[in-house]
Amino acid sequence: SDCVVRAFAWHPHTDKFAVALLDDSIKIYNPKSAITPTLKHRLQRNVAAVQWKPLCASVLAVACQNCLLVWNVDPCSLSTRPSSGCAQVLSHPGHSPVTSIAWSPSGSLLVSASPLDTSMMVWDVAAESCVPLQRVGGGGVTFLSWSPDGSHILASTPSALFRVWETRMWTCERWPCIKGCCQSGCWSPDGSRLLFTVQGEMVIYALTFSGSPGLVKGPQVAVVVADLSETTFNSPDGDIIVGGEIQSLSWDPRGERLAVLLKGDPGAANRPAIIAVFKTRSNPVFELLPCGFIQGEPGAEPRLLQFHPNFQHGALLTVCWSSGKITHIPFYFLTSGISQVGLSGSLPLPHLQERPADFSNQSLFTELIS
Repeated sequence: SDCVVRAFAWHPHTDKFAVALLDDSIKIYNPKSAITPTLKHRLQRNVAAVQWKPLCASVLAVACQNCLLVWNVDPCSLSTRPSSGCAQVLSHPGHSPVTSIAWSPSGSLLVSASPLDTSMMVWDVAAESCVPLQRVGGGGVTFLSWSPDGSHILASTPSALFRVWETRMWTCERWPCIKGCCQSGCWSPDGSRLLFTVQGEMVIYALTFSGSPGLVKGPQVAVVVADLSETTFNSPDGDIIVGGEIQSLSWDPRGERLAVLLKGDPGAANRPAIIAVFKTRSNPVFELLPCGFIQGEPGAEPRLLQFHPNFQHGALLTVCWSSGKITHIPFYFLTSGISQVGLSGSLPLPHLQERPADFSNQSLFTELIS
Protein backbone atom coordinates (compact mmCIF):
# COMPACT_ATOMS: atom_id res chain seq x y z
CA SER A 1 0.00 0.00 0.00
CA ASP A 2 2.97 2.34 0.46
CA CYS A 3 4.70 1.52 -2.82
CA VAL A 4 4.17 3.05 -6.25
CA VAL A 5 4.88 -0.34 -7.85
CA ARG A 6 2.06 -2.85 -7.33
CA ALA A 7 3.41 -5.74 -9.40
CA PHE A 8 6.42 -6.58 -11.57
CA ALA A 9 7.18 -9.28 -14.14
CA TRP A 10 10.14 -10.02 -16.40
CA HIS A 11 9.32 -11.48 -19.80
CA PRO A 12 10.51 -15.12 -19.82
CA HIS A 13 12.48 -14.83 -23.06
CA THR A 14 13.46 -11.20 -23.68
CA ASP A 15 14.73 -8.20 -21.71
CA LYS A 16 11.38 -6.42 -21.43
CA PHE A 17 9.33 -6.23 -18.24
CA ALA A 18 5.88 -5.12 -17.08
CA VAL A 19 5.30 -2.81 -14.12
CA ALA A 20 1.86 -2.30 -12.56
CA LEU A 21 1.54 1.07 -10.81
CA LEU A 22 -0.59 2.40 -7.97
CA ASP A 23 -3.08 3.97 -10.42
CA ASP A 24 -3.69 0.49 -11.95
CA SER A 25 -1.92 1.36 -15.18
CA ILE A 26 0.72 -1.05 -16.52
CA LYS A 27 3.84 0.07 -18.34
CA ILE A 28 5.93 -2.15 -20.63
CA TYR A 29 9.64 -1.35 -20.68
CA ASN A 30 11.97 -2.64 -23.38
CA PRO A 31 15.59 -1.43 -23.62
CA LYS A 32 15.52 -2.00 -27.39
CA SER A 33 12.57 0.34 -27.90
CA ALA A 34 12.04 4.03 -27.20
CA ILE A 35 8.29 3.39 -26.90
CA THR A 36 6.80 2.55 -23.50
CA PRO A 37 3.27 1.20 -23.98
CA THR A 38 0.80 1.96 -21.18
CA LEU A 39 -2.04 -0.51 -20.62
CA LYS A 40 -5.33 0.82 -19.24
CA HIS A 41 -8.76 -0.79 -19.12
CA ARG A 42 -11.99 0.05 -17.29
CA LEU A 43 -11.89 -3.37 -15.58
CA GLN A 44 -8.22 -3.08 -14.66
CA ARG A 45 -8.74 -2.19 -10.99
CA ASN A 46 -6.79 -3.25 -7.89
CA VAL A 47 -4.11 -4.96 -9.95
CA ALA A 48 -2.42 -7.57 -7.74
CA ALA A 49 -0.23 -9.56 -10.15
CA VAL A 50 1.05 -9.62 -13.73
CA GLN A 51 2.71 -12.48 -15.60
CA TRP A 52 3.88 -12.96 -19.18
CA LYS A 53 2.82 -16.05 -21.10
CA PRO A 54 5.76 -18.42 -21.75
CA LEU A 55 6.80 -19.22 -25.33
CA CYS A 56 4.99 -16.12 -26.54
CA ALA A 57 6.20 -12.64 -27.37
CA SER A 58 3.26 -10.49 -26.46
CA VAL A 59 0.67 -11.98 -24.06
CA LEU A 60 0.41 -10.58 -20.51
CA ALA A 61 -2.04 -11.83 -17.86
CA VAL A 62 -3.25 -9.36 -15.22
CA ALA A 63 -5.02 -10.21 -11.94
CA CYS A 64 -7.72 -7.60 -11.23
CA GLN A 65 -10.52 -6.97 -8.74
CA ASN A 66 -13.32 -8.75 -10.61
CA CYS A 67 -11.62 -10.55 -13.49
CA LEU A 68 -8.50 -11.62 -15.33
CA LEU A 69 -7.31 -9.50 -18.24
CA VAL A 70 -5.13 -11.11 -20.89
CA TRP A 71 -3.45 -8.43 -22.97
CA ASN A 72 -1.96 -9.03 -26.40
CA VAL A 73 0.68 -6.31 -26.75
CA ASP A 74 2.21 -6.35 -30.24
CA PRO A 75 5.98 -5.85 -29.74
CA CYS A 76 6.21 -4.24 -33.20
CA SER A 77 3.45 -1.73 -32.60
CA LEU A 78 4.33 1.95 -32.37
CA SER A 79 1.32 2.71 -30.18
CA THR A 80 1.93 4.00 -26.67
CA ARG A 81 -1.67 3.28 -25.62
CA PRO A 82 -2.92 -0.09 -26.91
CA SER A 83 -6.69 -0.27 -27.31
CA SER A 84 -8.74 -2.01 -24.64
CA GLY A 85 -9.83 -4.28 -27.48
CA CYS A 86 -6.40 -5.91 -27.16
CA ALA A 87 -7.44 -7.27 -23.76
CA GLN A 88 -9.37 -10.51 -23.29
CA VAL A 89 -11.65 -10.53 -20.22
CA LEU A 90 -11.91 -13.77 -18.23
CA SER A 91 -14.26 -13.97 -15.25
CA HIS A 92 -16.16 -16.53 -13.19
CA PRO A 93 -18.96 -15.93 -10.66
CA GLY A 94 -17.62 -15.60 -7.12
CA HIS A 95 -14.01 -15.65 -8.27
CA SER A 96 -12.85 -12.27 -6.96
CA PRO A 97 -10.71 -10.47 -6.13
CA VAL A 98 -8.12 -12.27 -8.25
CA THR A 99 -4.80 -11.82 -6.46
CA SER A 100 -2.53 -14.56 -7.81
CA ILE A 101 -1.94 -16.04 -11.27
CA ALA A 102 0.45 -18.59 -12.77
CA TRP A 103 1.03 -19.72 -16.35
CA SER A 104 2.03 -23.31 -17.02
CA PRO A 105 5.62 -23.48 -18.38
CA SER A 106 4.22 -24.48 -21.77
CA GLY A 107 1.81 -21.52 -21.78
CA SER A 108 -1.15 -23.80 -22.49
CA LEU A 109 -2.94 -23.17 -19.18
CA LEU A 110 -3.39 -20.25 -16.79
CA VAL A 111 -4.31 -20.72 -13.13
CA SER A 112 -5.91 -17.95 -11.08
CA ALA A 113 -6.74 -17.70 -7.39
CA SER A 114 -8.64 -15.53 -4.94
CA PRO A 115 -8.41 -15.47 -1.13
CA LEU A 116 -12.23 -15.37 -1.03
CA ASP A 117 -12.80 -18.34 -3.37
CA THR A 118 -12.03 -21.91 -2.31
CA SER A 119 -11.66 -22.88 -5.97
CA MET A 120 -8.61 -22.25 -8.12
CA MET A 121 -9.50 -21.72 -11.78
CA VAL A 122 -7.59 -23.52 -14.51
CA TRP A 123 -8.17 -21.50 -17.68
CA ASP A 124 -7.99 -22.47 -21.30
CA VAL A 125 -7.46 -18.88 -22.40
CA ALA A 126 -8.06 -19.49 -26.11
CA ALA A 127 -11.44 -21.09 -25.39
CA GLU A 128 -12.21 -18.61 -22.57
CA SER A 129 -13.27 -21.54 -20.40
CA CYS A 130 -12.16 -22.68 -16.96
CA VAL A 131 -12.27 -25.74 -14.73
CA PRO A 132 -12.58 -25.08 -10.96
CA LEU A 133 -10.26 -27.02 -8.65
CA GLN A 134 -11.85 -27.06 -5.21
CA ARG A 135 -10.77 -28.47 -1.87
CA VAL A 136 -12.52 -27.96 1.45
CA GLY A 137 -10.51 -26.32 4.21
CA GLY A 138 -8.16 -23.40 4.42
CA GLY A 139 -10.40 -20.79 2.87
CA GLY A 140 -9.34 -19.34 -0.48
CA VAL A 141 -5.94 -19.33 -2.16
CA THR A 142 -3.47 -16.52 -1.53
CA PHE A 143 -0.37 -17.51 -3.46
CA LEU A 144 0.37 -19.64 -6.54
CA SER A 145 3.66 -20.90 -7.94
CA TRP A 146 3.95 -23.35 -10.85
CA SER A 147 7.11 -25.48 -10.86
CA PRO A 148 9.46 -24.90 -13.83
CA ASP A 149 9.05 -28.50 -15.03
CA GLY A 150 5.27 -28.09 -15.01
CA SER A 151 4.63 -31.04 -12.69
CA HIS A 152 3.42 -29.23 -9.53
CA ILE A 153 1.69 -26.08 -8.30
CA LEU A 154 2.10 -24.60 -4.84
CA ALA A 155 -1.17 -23.13 -3.55
CA SER A 156 -1.13 -21.43 -0.15
CA THR A 157 -4.27 -20.49 1.79
CA PRO A 158 -5.14 -17.80 4.35
CA SER A 159 -5.13 -20.45 7.09
CA ALA A 160 -2.36 -22.67 8.45
CA LEU A 161 -2.16 -25.09 5.56
CA PHE A 162 -1.04 -25.18 1.95
CA ARG A 163 -1.44 -27.63 -0.90
CA VAL A 164 0.87 -28.97 -3.56
CA TRP A 165 -1.04 -30.02 -6.67
CA GLU A 166 0.38 -32.39 -9.24
CA THR A 167 -0.75 -31.46 -12.73
CA ARG A 168 -1.01 -34.85 -14.42
CA MET A 169 -4.11 -36.13 -12.56
CA TRP A 170 -4.80 -32.89 -10.63
CA THR A 171 -4.58 -34.45 -7.19
CA CYS A 172 -3.09 -32.61 -4.26
CA GLU A 173 -1.25 -33.10 -1.00
CA ARG A 174 -2.26 -31.08 2.03
CA TRP A 175 0.48 -29.68 4.25
CA PRO A 176 -0.52 -28.20 7.63
CA CYS A 177 1.59 -25.45 9.19
CA ILE A 178 1.96 -25.02 12.94
CA LYS A 179 1.99 -21.25 13.39
CA GLY A 180 0.52 -19.54 10.37
CA CYS A 181 -0.11 -19.55 6.64
CA CYS A 182 2.46 -20.26 3.95
CA GLN A 183 3.91 -16.83 3.25
CA SER A 184 6.00 -17.48 0.14
CA GLY A 185 7.56 -20.24 -1.92
CA CYS A 186 9.84 -20.88 -4.88
CA TRP A 187 10.92 -23.90 -6.91
CA SER A 188 14.34 -25.15 -7.92
CA PRO A 189 14.98 -24.89 -11.68
CA ASP A 190 14.34 -28.62 -12.20
CA GLY A 191 11.16 -28.58 -10.09
CA SER A 192 12.47 -31.22 -7.68
CA ARG A 193 12.66 -28.98 -4.61
CA LEU A 194 10.25 -26.48 -3.10
CA LEU A 195 11.43 -23.87 -0.62
CA PHE A 196 8.75 -22.15 1.44
CA THR A 197 8.28 -19.93 4.48
CA VAL A 198 5.53 -19.67 7.10
CA GLN A 199 4.06 -16.48 8.50
CA GLY A 200 5.42 -15.75 11.97
CA GLU A 201 8.40 -18.11 11.58
CA MET A 202 12.04 -17.26 10.88
CA VAL A 203 13.11 -20.36 8.97
CA ILE A 204 13.07 -21.63 5.38
CA TYR A 205 11.65 -25.12 4.81
CA ALA A 206 12.31 -27.49 1.90
CA LEU A 207 10.25 -30.27 0.33
CA THR A 208 11.90 -32.67 -2.11
CA PHE A 209 9.89 -34.30 -4.89
CA SER A 210 10.72 -37.45 -6.81
CA GLY A 211 10.31 -37.86 -10.56
CA SER A 212 6.80 -39.29 -10.12
CA PRO A 213 4.19 -36.54 -9.97
CA GLY A 214 2.55 -36.19 -6.59
CA LEU A 215 5.10 -38.25 -4.70
CA VAL A 216 7.44 -36.85 -2.08
CA LYS A 217 10.81 -38.52 -1.75
CA GLY A 218 11.74 -39.78 1.72
CA PRO A 219 9.85 -39.03 4.95
CA GLN A 220 6.68 -36.95 4.71
CA VAL A 221 8.20 -33.96 6.45
CA ALA A 222 9.45 -30.52 5.49
CA VAL A 223 13.11 -29.99 6.39
CA VAL A 224 14.44 -26.73 7.84
CA VAL A 225 17.30 -25.59 5.59
CA ALA A 226 17.98 -22.10 6.97
CA ASP A 227 17.39 -20.25 10.23
CA LEU A 228 17.11 -16.48 9.91
CA SER A 229 16.57 -15.58 13.53
CA GLU A 230 17.48 -12.03 14.46
CA THR A 231 21.12 -11.27 15.16
CA THR A 232 23.17 -8.08 15.50
CA PHE A 233 25.87 -6.91 13.12
CA ASN A 234 28.30 -4.07 13.62
CA SER A 235 28.22 -1.46 10.87
CA PRO A 236 29.90 1.95 10.38
CA ASP A 237 26.57 3.56 11.31
CA GLY A 238 26.13 1.51 14.48
CA ASP A 239 24.60 -1.84 15.32
CA ILE A 240 22.04 -3.24 12.89
CA ILE A 241 19.65 -6.09 13.67
CA VAL A 242 19.08 -8.44 10.75
CA GLY A 243 16.76 -11.41 10.49
CA GLY A 244 13.24 -12.23 11.54
CA GLU A 245 10.09 -12.94 9.54
CA ILE A 246 10.46 -13.65 5.84
CA GLN A 247 8.30 -11.79 3.31
CA SER A 248 9.23 -13.50 0.05
CA LEU A 249 11.73 -15.72 -1.75
CA SER A 250 13.20 -15.71 -5.25
CA TRP A 251 15.50 -18.36 -6.76
CA ASP A 252 17.50 -17.61 -9.88
CA PRO A 253 16.88 -19.84 -12.93
CA ARG A 254 20.35 -21.43 -12.68
CA GLY A 255 19.74 -22.43 -9.09
CA GLU A 256 22.84 -20.63 -7.83
CA ARG A 257 21.43 -17.65 -5.90
CA LEU A 258 18.49 -17.36 -3.52
CA ALA A 259 17.19 -13.93 -2.48
CA VAL A 260 15.27 -13.69 0.80
CA LEU A 261 13.30 -10.56 1.66
CA LEU A 262 13.26 -10.02 5.44
CA LYS A 263 10.42 -7.84 6.74
CA GLY A 264 12.30 -6.01 9.47
CA ASP A 265 10.49 -3.56 11.74
CA PRO A 266 9.34 -0.28 10.10
CA GLY A 267 9.15 1.35 13.52
CA ALA A 268 12.77 0.65 14.43
CA ALA A 269 15.62 2.37 12.59
CA ASN A 270 18.07 -0.42 13.39
CA ARG A 271 15.78 -3.22 12.13
CA PRO A 272 15.46 -2.46 8.40
CA ALA A 273 13.76 -4.57 5.78
CA ILE A 274 16.69 -6.13 3.97
CA ILE A 275 17.48 -8.77 1.35
CA ALA A 276 19.70 -11.67 2.39
CA VAL A 277 21.40 -13.50 -0.47
CA PHE A 278 22.46 -17.15 -0.40
CA LYS A 279 24.62 -19.18 -2.74
CA THR A 280 22.81 -22.42 -3.51
CA ARG A 281 23.85 -25.80 -4.82
CA SER A 282 21.71 -28.87 -5.52
CA ASN A 283 24.30 -31.52 -6.37
CA PRO A 284 25.70 -33.72 -4.99
CA VAL A 285 23.80 -32.47 -1.92
CA PHE A 286 21.58 -29.45 -1.33
CA GLU A 287 23.36 -26.48 0.24
CA LEU A 288 22.47 -22.93 1.25
CA LEU A 289 25.52 -20.76 1.92
CA PRO A 290 25.24 -17.12 3.12
CA CYS A 291 26.53 -14.65 0.55
CA GLY A 292 25.68 -11.13 1.74
CA PHE A 293 23.02 -8.44 2.07
CA ILE A 294 21.31 -5.94 -0.20
CA GLN A 295 20.05 -2.75 1.40
CA GLY A 296 18.44 0.27 -0.23
CA GLU A 297 18.97 3.98 0.10
CA PRO A 298 18.00 5.57 3.43
CA GLY A 299 14.24 5.35 3.84
CA ALA A 300 13.79 2.89 0.95
CA GLU A 301 12.71 -0.66 1.71
CA PRO A 302 12.49 -3.59 -0.70
CA ARG A 303 8.95 -4.57 -1.64
CA LEU A 304 9.19 -6.93 -4.63
CA LEU A 305 12.04 -9.01 -6.01
CA GLN A 306 12.49 -11.25 -9.04
CA PHE A 307 15.43 -12.76 -10.88
CA HIS A 308 15.84 -12.18 -14.61
CA PRO A 309 14.92 -15.45 -16.36
CA ASN A 310 17.72 -15.32 -18.97
CA PHE A 311 20.71 -13.37 -17.67
CA GLN A 312 23.67 -14.86 -19.55
CA HIS A 313 26.50 -13.95 -17.17
CA GLY A 314 25.14 -15.27 -13.88
CA ALA A 315 22.10 -13.96 -11.98
CA LEU A 316 20.38 -10.59 -12.22
CA LEU A 317 18.12 -9.64 -9.32
CA THR A 318 15.51 -6.93 -9.86
CA VAL A 319 14.26 -5.14 -6.75
CA CYS A 320 11.28 -2.78 -6.53
CA TRP A 321 11.68 -0.34 -3.63
CA SER A 322 9.13 1.54 -1.52
CA SER A 323 10.53 4.76 -3.03
CA GLY A 324 9.29 3.71 -6.47
CA LYS A 325 12.75 2.94 -7.83
CA ILE A 326 13.53 -0.31 -9.62
CA THR A 327 17.12 -1.52 -9.50
CA HIS A 328 18.88 -4.41 -11.24
CA ILE A 329 21.66 -6.08 -9.25
CA PRO A 330 23.99 -8.43 -11.15
CA PHE A 331 25.86 -11.42 -9.75
CA TYR A 332 28.60 -12.62 -12.08
CA PHE A 333 29.59 -16.30 -11.95
CA LEU A 334 32.99 -17.63 -12.95
CA THR A 335 31.16 -20.68 -14.28
CA SER A 336 29.38 -18.51 -16.86
CA GLY A 337 32.52 -18.23 -18.96
CA ILE A 338 33.45 -14.62 -18.15
CA SER A 339 37.19 -14.15 -18.11
CA GLN A 340 38.86 -13.17 -14.87
CA VAL A 341 40.10 -9.96 -16.50
CA GLY A 342 36.59 -8.93 -17.45
CA LEU A 343 35.24 -9.80 -14.03
CA SER A 344 37.75 -7.63 -12.20
CA GLY A 345 37.98 -4.91 -14.80
CA SER A 346 35.29 -3.77 -17.17
CA LEU A 347 32.23 -5.38 -15.61
CA PRO A 348 30.45 -3.72 -12.68
CA LEU A 349 30.43 -5.82 -9.54
CA PRO A 350 27.25 -6.55 -7.55
CA HIS A 351 26.17 -3.89 -5.08
CA LEU A 352 26.48 -6.42 -2.31
CA GLN A 353 28.15 -6.36 1.06
CA GLU A 354 30.23 -9.53 0.95
CA ARG A 355 31.08 -10.72 4.47
CA PRO A 356 32.53 -14.20 4.16
CA ALA A 357 34.71 -13.87 7.24
CA ASP A 358 32.02 -12.49 9.54
CA PHE A 359 29.54 -15.29 8.99
CA SER A 360 31.68 -18.01 10.54
CA ASN A 361 30.87 -16.68 14.00
CA GLN A 362 27.31 -15.48 13.43
CA SER A 363 24.10 -17.25 14.38
CA LEU A 364 21.89 -15.62 11.72
CA PHE A 365 22.26 -18.50 9.27
CA THR A 366 22.27 -22.19 10.03
CA GLU A 367 23.70 -24.28 7.22
CA LEU A 368 21.87 -27.59 7.04
CA ILE A 369 22.45 -30.15 4.33
CA SER A 370 19.67 -32.55 3.45
